[in-house]
Amino acid sequence: APLREALLRAITRVCDGQRFILGSEVEALEGELAALVGVEHAVAVSSGTDALLLALMALGIGPGDEVVTPAYSFFATAGTIARLGARPVFVDIDPDTFNIDPVEARRAVGPRTKAIVPVHLFGLSADIEPMVETARRAGVPVVEDAAQAIGATYGEKPVGGFGAFGCFSFYPTKN
Repeated sequence: APLREALLRAITRVCDGQRFILGSEVEALEGELAALVGVEHAVAVSSGTDALLLALMALGIGPGDEVVTPAYSFFATAGTIARLGARPVFVDIDPDTFNIDPVEARRAVGPRTKAIVPVHLFGLSADIEPMVETARRAGVPVVEDAAQAIGATYGEKPVGGFGAFGCFSFYPTKN
């Protein structure tokens, strides 16, 4: 009952204020998410898919580029890469965690690689530090798809704060 009451108060506050976009509630969410992940900024957008798309666009990913990403993920991960005209370079997963295999990711990096997009699945962190190191050596950014792992940690650090961008989702079926 206390959660229901808090939610009803929040809904009433938003409806009464009539600011449904870019209001103080969104600003508060961004601040709380940035603090949770341990980053300086968070920007709320309409979906995890849009977060991935905007991150890749901000990095200038486009035709002729390759982006290393796991073969096993929600469609949006590869879909956003392809939408920009880039080619997803699929790598296998670790069969114990279903997350991207960092050794395979390292092998997949080539001269056209412009980013690495690991996915943290089912509330479990991918083995992110080796991928960050691979990206550093290749001179490319990491965009973490953490849509299914909000609140997950790698060691003591929350996922979503290891790369240049961390992308989350609040869709009801996400972990």
